[in-house]
Amino acid sequence: MNVRNCRNCGRIFNYLAGPHICQRCREELEAKFQEVKEYIRKNPGVSIPEVSDACDVEPSQIRQWLREERLELTENSPIYLTCEGCGASIRCGRFCETCKNNTAAGLKNVLRENAPEPPKPVKKDKENPRMRFLT
Repeated sequence: MNVRNCRNCGRIFNYLAGPHICQRCREELEAKFQEVKEYIRKNPGVSIPEVSDACDVEPSQIRQWLREERLELTENSPIYLTCEGCGASIRCGRFCETCKNNTAAGLKNVLRENAPEPPKPVKKDKENPRMRFLT
C-alpha cells in the first residue's frame, strides 16, 4: 500500500496513480474545471486572468488544463501557447502538429531499425531425410 500526503490539503491517502492529491481534492479540482469550462463557453475570447478572477482558479492551473488538452483556445483568442518543440503558436497541448508528426516518424524509424530480423528458413535435406550415424 502506497500512502502519501495530499499536496493540497495535507491529508494522508492511498496513492494509486496520477497527481499526488487525495480523492476529495481531486473531485473539487474537477468541479473547478467544469466551472472554468462553462465560463469560457459562455464568454468566448476571455483571457486567462479574467477566467482566473471569475472562477477563483490559479492561472497556472488553467495553463495546465490547456497543456493537457482538456481546454482549447478559440481561434480569435488573445491567449496563445507556444510549441515546446519549435515555438509556433498553438491552441492547446504541448506540441504543434508538425512536431507531433516529426516525433512519431522518428519513433517509427527507431522501431524499424531495432526490429529483430525474421528467422531464416531452415533448409531440409530432401534427398535422404533419414538419420545418419557415424561409425
